[in-house]
Amino acid sequence: MGQPRAPLAVKLIVSAFASGDELLAEARQALISEWGALDLESERLPFAHTTYYEAEFGTGLVRRIWSFEPLIDPGTMAAIKLRTNQLEERWSEGGKRRVNLDPGYVSMAKLVLATTKNHGHRIYLDSGIYAEVTLSYRDGVYRPWSWTYPDYATPGYCALFGEIRQRYAAQLRQKPRKHTSSE
Repeated sequence: MGQPRAPLAVKLIVSAFASGDELLAEARQALISEWGALDLESERLPFAHTTYYEAEFGTGLVRRIWSFEPLIDPGTMAAIKLRTNQLEERWSEGGKRRVNLDPGYVSMAKLVLATTKNHGHRIYLDSGIYAEVTLSYRDGVYRPWSWTYPDYATPGYCALFGEIRQRYAAQLRQKPRKHTSSE
């Protein structure tokens, strides 16, 4: 019989999009206040793989992906998603969000995103929040699944999360490990 063990800490990421840089900058500062310093900020990424959000946000959306220096307990993802939802409400106008914040984490084996939407490939966490393994790390690179969002499945996004994984691996080498985990 296997013995339960505490999981390894993971690298918090937040993918954010909005109609302009000002809202993203404000969101960035709020997130830093919540979870600490960034150790990576992506360049401005176009948001052109779907029209799903146009009715709520309009067109011309831009995205940034941030990774945070402090590692987190993966068991806190539901609470983090609930907090990012509260932050989204802060900037909402007329019942419409103006910024979207999608938290997740990078581990050595995968990229996980938190969501409020249930689906056949998502696992319930807590408080109405689900988790999705969006990318898996195999043969030296992140690889998408059939359900992976089209933008996350691109080579550029996979490479970006690979860079975040390298930073995470360096942090793990610096910290003493109590046990090993296959994740």
